[in-house]
Amino acid sequence: MIAIIDYGMGNLYSVSKALERMGVDYILSSDIAELEKADGYILPGVGSFKDAMEILEETKLTSFIKEVTTAGKPLLGICLGMQLLFEESEENGLSKGLGLLPGKVVKIPETTNGTTLKVPHMGWNELDIKNERTLLKGIDKGYAYFVHSFYVDTDETDILLATAEYGVDVPAVVGRDNVYGTQFHPEKSSEHGLAILKNFIQLVNRV
Repeated sequence: MIAIIDYGMGNLYSVSKALERMGVDYILSSDIAELEKADGYILPGVGSFKDAMEILEETKLTSFIKEVTTAGKPLLGICLGMQLLFEESEENGLSKGLGLLPGKVVKIPETTNGTTLKVPHMGWNELDIKNERTLLKGIDKGYAYFVHSFYVDTDETDILLATAEYGVDVPAVVGRDNVYGTQFHPEKSSEHGLAILKNFIQLVNRV
């Protein structure tokens, strides 16, 4: 069973509906006792990194997420949820993240190489697949739907499963061991996004 972690800042409706369309058994909860029953987790997110981390700390979900991932249960972060997986963010002042993956969340530059960029980055962008394992199994190309003003800066290239070019190389899909993330919204990204969600469900079912 999949658990969608509800901490009040997630795109819960669209993720829930995507799982329902796929016939996936899931729960939507913020209650740790309920969440413990799940085999894998989705951490959605919209809004501010700092606000999200404060809520996760207050509700003791930070400790819970670290415990279940250490135990080997798969976790998928979506959009802000992906950014929360990393060590820190400069959004609204420096804030510590979950620290499950190495890297820092930084602002998308408004100009690069003489080109002015619209921030937030909003719309469809082509994925550059770096590694067709795990989440991207069976996916060799495709487009995804992005809405974000910040992106992950990391020197650990082995965690980059796919990138998207938007003035800079934006980490679009990341993963290491049982921790995964998508900067875009897979539930809003047509057949390629749903394929990614299906691959995650398969990973959970194998645990």
